[in-house]
Amino acid sequence: MKFKTFFWFVGPSLFMMLLFIAAPLISVFIQSFQITQPVMQQIEVETCTPGFLTQTCTTEIKTVPIIDEETGKTRTTTAWVGFQSYKNVLQMDKVWAAIGSGNVSDILQIDFWKALRFTLMFTLVTLPLVVGVGLAIALAVNNAAKWLRGPVIFVSLLPFIITPVIGSLSIYWLFVGDGILTATLERWTGQDIAMFAQAWTIELLMYFYRVWHVAPFAFVIFYAGLQTVNMDTLESAIIDGASRFERLRYVIVPHLMPLIIFIALIHLMDCYRVFDEIIGFRSQAHVISLQWLTFDFLTPDDAGNRAISRAAASAMLTMIGIVILLILPLRRTWRDHKGGAH
Repeated sequence: MKFKTFFWFVGPSLFMMLLFIAAPLISVFIQSFQITQPVMQQIEVETCTPGFLTQTCTTEIKTVPIIDEETGKTRTTTAWVGFQSYKNVLQMDKVWAAIGSGNVSDILQIDFWKALRFTLMFTLVTLPLVVGVGLAIALAVNNAAKWLRGPVIFVSLLPFIITPVIGSLSIYWLFVGDGILTATLERWTGQDIAMFAQAWTIELLMYFYRVWHVAPFAFVIFYAGLQTVNMDTLESAIIDGASRFERLRYVIVPHLMPLIIFIALIHLMDCYRVFDEIIGFRSQAHVISLQWLTFDFLTPDDAGNRAISRAAASAMLTMIGIVILLILPLRRTWRDHKGGAH
């Protein structure tokens, strides 16, 4: 292919990637080393009590932001602070103090480490469940009667079609307060059940929702892969007396391994940015994620200020975590690619 033809094919995609991925990423990286603050000024404010003859007035000094006369917005100033934003997010001084005092659990009271703990647990717990459930559904559908496959595929895909926030809200409404399932469980057990009053029950519901929502995606990929399994190899294994489990372990799973790695890569990236569940389950008081923490930093406070530098630092730390989690599957993919090339 000529370079000019190749350029016209690749150029638009490359331009869009630079514009919408690389440029914002560089901007966030730079902002993580800066702090933008409003320019403040001190003014005298006179306050008078009601009345005429008994009226008294007091004067006090207040610090208020300077408003730009042309734009009507608060004036700001930007300063380079190095790794200060990362220090503010990580709060390593409190971490070392907790370790030194032996109260390691105090580390999880710091927002970043609390969010990191949940994000890692959410990612690593749901990954094998999504792969396992998706593979199980694919095997069941592949072995089902042809007339049954269509309806089963349709029903299996419904959770994946639903918008994530709508799906999480649906689970939330089923279990919150006097939701249908909560009311049923209370009648069955004779006890009051509050699924959203404790962190661990909220996390269990989040794990359930993520597997319910994403497993259909894994199912579709695995079902397509099962159609390409070498039937001669399977028949040879049956003739040799291999059991169903042995055929699965030594024939089907090795054949599907590239797809398993692909699903793992997609799932790791999606789960490490978990956000919809936090909003849908309204779990901010008990459970937060790294993505939600970044969103919280960007939420204006009572004075209208946003912690943009800390949000940028949190976003960069999240990206570093994603890269670390992706190292193993990417290395496996690279080794398979090199082996196939030879």
